[in-house]
Amino acid sequence: MTYRIISLYSGSGGNSLLICAGGANILIDAGKSARTLCRSLCAVGSDIQKIDAIFITHEHTDHIGALETLSKKYRIPVHMTEASAARVLPSCHAFLDGLLTTHPTEFLVSLGGLSVTSFPTSHDSACCVGYRIEFYDGGILRALGCLTDTGCVTRHIVEGLWGCEAVVLESNHDIKMLRRGPYPEYLKARILSRYGHLSNDDCAALSAKLAEAGARHILLAHLSRENNRPELARATVRAAVPDNEVRILVADPDEPVPFA
Repeated sequence: MTYRIISLYSGSGGNSLLICAGGANILIDAGKSARTLCRSLCAVGSDIQKIDAIFITHEHTDHIGALETLSKKYRIPVHMTEASAARVLPSCHAFLDGLLTTHPTEFLVSLGGLSVTSFPTSHDSACCVGYRIEFYDGGILRALGCLTDTGCVTRHIVEGLWGCEAVVLESNHDIKMLRRGPYPEYLKARILSRYGHLSNDDCAALSAKLAEAGARHILLAHLSRENNRPELARATVRAAVPDNEVRILVADPDEPVPFA
């Protein structure tokens, strides 16, 4: 393969995904601290100076924690929706000046030989999107997809990820663990709502559809430490995708996981 996808880390504490393809290097989200993100890049043989752009899914802290420092110190271009930017700018305006490009919910950015297309998800933020990344490899169009925060699977999500050979999918919680767990009822209701986070069961159903459409690498992301287990998430998805030619891996909340 002529591309790399590496989850630098993924979970409620912070999320960042490195994609190297089409002659470009991009990050999807920049959670945790800038120091942590830079160390994670070095651990996988990359460097923050090599990053061409950062694409933000939404404005929650676990996805933008490093953004202010990265923008100030390294002057990396940033792309996000107008609605998310309206929430971020009050605290980061001075550092993002001249670096930030805002977009409507559905947008397309071309970067070198890479095209990045957003699609709306269903999450309780000002605006949340997933991304489809396309590039040509020896005359063949390849597609990768990223979906980290959504409470349900919508038509836009299925269309956005359809035909991707490698996908990052949220598999946040096991429903039984969440319902029996220590979270207050209002938080359980939020997570289980259409604007919360995707369960293992819903992720499994989506994975089965995408595998039928050609997905061969699936990375389960944004797992809850309290309401999920990596082996449980993987087993749930594997039961729905029995084809062993489809690789199923689980992102780590703290360590890089190369998966494609």
